[in-house]
Amino acid sequence: MDDALFTVLDDDRVLPTELSRGPWAAGALHGGPVAAIVARAAEAALAATGSPAVHADRLTLDLERPVPLAPLEVRAAVVRPGRKVQVAEVSLHGEDGRRLVRATVLAIRRQAVDLPGDRFAPVDAPPPDRRSAADVPMWQPMGEVVAFHKDAVQHRFVGGGGMLSLGPSQDWMRLRVPVVAGEEPSPLQRVVAAADFVNGLSGVLPFDGWTFINPDLTVTLHRLPVGEWIGIDAVTRLDVDGVGTAEGELFDERGRLGRCVQTLLVEPR
Repeated sequence: MDDALFTVLDDDRVLPTELSRGPWAAGALHGGPVAAIVARAAEAALAATGSPAVHADRLTLDLERPVPLAPLEVRAAVVRPGRKVQVAEVSLHGEDGRRLVRATVLAIRRQAVDLPGDRFAPVDAPPPDRRSAADVPMWQPMGEVVAFHKDAVQHRFVGGGGMLSLGPSQDWMRLRVPVVAGEEPSPLQRVVAAADFVNGLSGVLPFDGWTFINPDLTVTLHRLPVGEWIGIDAVTRLDVDGVGTAEGELFDERGRLGRCVQTLLVEPR
């Protein structure tokens, strides 16, 4: 089995491995690896400016077409330079040049601030400790085919019944492999790869009778995670017009660090 989600072909191209595969089609990627490789490109573009505004606080990803298990061109540029706030734009393109994914990453300068000691601070306790996790079966709609959600990610469900059950759930996740061979995943890469699971973690209708297409992902962070494990407290809300949202609170072992949202198009199979 491969030891990373992507192999770098040259400065602008990467090749997804089988570990990046999504659960629905053998030749298409899961959104988690897509978000992670986008984050990697944005981080490099932001760092190259020399600005102190390099720590990402928001990633917005538009999945315009299925991303194939084939060579991808990665284009990244800083479209809003600045000393306090910067925005990078990243796109992924197929071998035919067609754009598949468009994303923006907003970064804000970090600087110590002397905040009042009596300020209001909400209590954002993380989900239960992952060591209390129940052993739940892993969702395998394509059988034993290698796929990101079950082979590249370690799961510890501490609330709800996991991917095979309906309703809200709480899951701790950890990447088993690097995003790119030979590189340690950055905190941003880890958290956005996990955030794309929010839809799959909290479905409210059975997957065998309904489709839940998420054409986007937005992750907003007030700090970057510490450590390898990312927790999500996930819930889905649907309306009768076939549109909904999958929403999640994001945690590391120190507490809450942000939020993720996917917009859903829901219809019967």
